[in-house]
Order: sequence, then C-alpha cells, then structure tokens
Amino acid sequence: MMKRIFFSCLLALLVSVNLQANEDTRAQSILSKAATAYQKSGGISIRFGGSQQGTLALKGTCFYLECGGVKSWFDGTTQWSYVEQNEEVTVSTPSPDELQSINPYALINSYNRLFHCRYGGKHTIRGKEGNEIILTPRQKGDIESVVLFLSENYQPLYITVKLASGQTQEFRILDYQTGMSYTNDTFRFDAKKYPQAEVIDMR
Repeated sequence: MMKRIFFSCLLALLVSVNLQANEDTRAQSILSKAATAYQKSGGISIRFGGSQQGTLALKGTCFYLECGGVKSWFDGTTQWSYVEQNEEVTVSTPSPDELQSINPYALINSYNRLFHCRYGGKHTIRGKEGNEIILTPRQKGDIESVVLFLSENYQPLYITVKLASGQTQEFRILDYQTGMSYTNDTFRFDAKKYPQAEVIDMR
C-alpha cells in the first residue's frame, strides 16, 4: 500500500478541499504548471527519504521504484513487483483505476477528477521557498489528505500524507534530476538478473 501512497502523492502534482474560489484557481494553476513541467522533463531520477527511503525513475507513463525491499517496474502495459526477501516477482496488467493510484503520469492527467484542491500559501522549508498545495480525495479511501510542497520551478520537495487510519507519512525529495536517458529496459523486469525468482503471473 505504501508504494501506492507514495505515487499518489508524488505526482501528486495534484489537489484538495474547496474553500474559496480564488484559492482553488491558484492551486489548480500551480498544479497545471507542475504537470506541464513533469511532462517536459524527459526521464526523471528521484531519491527520497523520510518515512520511507528509496529511488524512483520516471519517463512518460513508465516507472521503476525501489523502496523497502521491493522493486517495481512498469513499462506502460505490464507491471512487475519483486520482493527481495521472498525472491518472488508478481506480474500484472494494472487497470486504469489501479494506474491512477500507482502511476504519477496517470494522476497528473486526472487530478481535478480525483481530488479537491486548496492553496496553502508560500513557505520556506529547509531553506527552500515554495508553494503549499493541500489535497483531499473526492472519494473516501486509504488517503485522508495530502500536503504537497512544490518548488518555484514546480518540482516536488516535500510531501506529507495523512492516512484514514490516523497514520502520517512524510516524504522528502532528496535529489531530483531531469533529462535522464532511460532505455525501455529500465522499466522492465530482467529475469536473467534474478534467476532464483519465482514468477507469479496474475495477468
């Protein structure tokens, strides 16, 4: 579930509860620019810390995530999730609804349908100035709210996720690089590198 929560927020370049129209307009404008910046960034490499530590590679609709002993690849159609401890890899074809919770690209393009938004103001966190956006899902689920802190050039710097269970997760973007040259193989599971892995095909 944490992988889905991380994606839900991290591109997260997305939204929260309606209060005043002018706040919503500003929040949506910032998020729209963040989505455009993401789409123009080419390959993206992210290293994050906080409640969970890991790395994330993004390119268009594809991603590779390594976090908490789990490695996940998605090539735009098929997803592989490898659990190191069990040496098992689960293969699946996510539905459009599932992709909205695990794929940042899908979220960016549908945020105004999935979330309400509110502008939280301009702040400085750890010496970096940026804009705070508060997100609230339109329908009840695992996430109660998300607070995004985006830099002046619309990159995510800090994310706080409050779960319906009462738990709070924090994600700090430690490194964010754009223009990375990824091949298609970056986003596909290579069985030769994991010869002992048991494959569980859910397709």
